[in-house]
Amino acid sequence: MIGNVLRMFKVEKPIIGMVHLKPLPGSPNSTKFNDVLDYALRDAETLVEGGVDGLLVENFMDSPFYPRRVPPHVITGMSIIIWEIKKKFNVPVGVNVLRNDVMAAIAIASITSADFVRANVHIGCVATDQGIIEGEAYRTIRYREFLKSNVKIFADIAVKHGKQLYDVPITQLAREAYYRGRADALIITGPETGIEVNIDDLKSVREAVPEAPIIVGSGVNLSNVVTLLKYADGVIVGTYLKKDGVIWNPVDIERVRTLMKIVKELR
Repeated sequence: MIGNVLRMFKVEKPIIGMVHLKPLPGSPNSTKFNDVLDYALRDAETLVEGGVDGLLVENFMDSPFYPRRVPPHVITGMSIIIWEIKKKFNVPVGVNVLRNDVMAAIAIASITSADFVRANVHIGCVATDQGIIEGEAYRTIRYREFLKSNVKIFADIAVKHGKQLYDVPITQLAREAYYRGRADALIITGPETGIEVNIDDLKSVREAVPEAPIIVGSGVNLSNVVTLLKYADGVIVGTYLKKDGVIWNPVDIERVRTLMKIVKELR
């Protein structure tokens, strides 16, 4: 199962670099769309040149985020950006439409030939700064079938910046997201962007769903990547790879190269 889902990356223990989009038109502090596109392409190029195995594109700077559906101009803008990234770079590309418009992400990915989406809330019910968000696995899985799409769904469990109202152990969340929610891979994070995952939670999830692909989705850095990859099948890295480790800054190619050198020694 792990090999089948993550085979798109063509390596063991893939490292997925974040492309955090500048504010899209219609968002506070937005700039011209061409500037958003150019910035995204520069970060993507730096990540690929530095050696990452895949990219995840996210409208990270569009806060405050819509809790469920985003308006058409967000979908249009992200579609153009991801189309251009897919044309230029020969690595798997994922889509995350914040806060939780997985339907839009699946549509964008399917049309642009992207490879996977991130579902922040796939099952259950989560209290967040956007309000209460309910998982829509029943809807998104069927929508993917309707489109006859091969896009994979990487689903967060106990998602960051939120508290699961469906109050069960993280191991049960993992089993239910994977078996009942039919997620293709599971993502585990710390409580906030850039904060490390609880290693005991990671170990517990690994034991609870040994056949599921598990990806760490926050707080990855030089000091913990080796330990994390003992239990996880891959990681998503954003904050650490930015200049000075500041999430608002452009990607720093030397940070990318340093991290990838460590990872390649593990393979």
